[in-house]
Amino acid sequence: MQSFYEQMISVKEYDKDRFDRSKRIEWIDIGRIQSGRCLVVGAGALGNEVVKCLVLSGFRDITVADMDTVVISNLNRCVFFRDTDVNSGTKSEILAKRASELDPDVKITAKQMRIQEMEDWDFDIVLGCMDNISARLHVNAHSCYHCIPYVDGGTDGMLGKIQVVLPGGPCLQCAMNRSHYNVSETRFNCTGKSSFYAPKMAAEITTTSAVAAMQAREAVKIISGRKDMCIENIAYYDGISGETFIMNVKKDDSCENHMNEV
Repeated sequence: MQSFYEQMISVKEYDKDRFDRSKRIEWIDIGRIQSGRCLVVGAGALGNEVVKCLVLSGFRDITVADMDTVVISNLNRCVFFRDTDVNSGTKSEILAKRASELDPDVKITAKQMRIQEMEDWDFDIVLGCMDNISARLHVNAHSCYHCIPYVDGGTDGMLGKIQVVLPGGPCLQCAMNRSHYNVSETRFNCTGKSSFYAPKMAAEITTTSAVAAMQAREAVKIISGRKDMCIENIAYYDGISGETFIMNVKKDDSCENHMNEV
């Protein structure tokens, strides 16, 4: 017979379930999450944090697309990269390998490519972790065309932005203005060949982590069938004040992504 102390420290049945604590949130549907097919575009700072959160949330079928290699400046904000990874492999391959170690049942597929080269869009959700407008517009357009929910994230220093694009609702392009188009071809590090390079943007790990967590949380809502709980419009996060602001976005019926909708 176990002593009181032994009973207290023994592992309970519920503690043998990896997702027990998540299941205690009534609306989270672990079954649907585990069968959901995710595409994460970008394997840099945001991509590292998003994939980490997706795996720990129960997603088991994740594809990561990125064509770049790891450099030293990635190491202070990319949780899965190490010194030995610098110039030794692509971000997507290294991220897929390391993140897979978090859960033996997860399958993470690395795609070493520009997102413009992606042909297979058979996914249940797309998460954008990119750092330029051209790639964002490409992913946004394909997500709209294939009626796939798209969660876009971005950071600039201590500031962050999250937009959830649901089929039939306002998309990234609906909120674009002329200044966005003027820099849409600017390449930072993950969209492919270009002769024009813009200065690097500031990046800070705690803001990146906050934005990535919000993206993953929206993915959990969507796959669990709770689109009604998703962020509406665009959420801006201020890492200095810790506040989140909402900017209203209206669907633009003249947007080419919506012109053929029934």
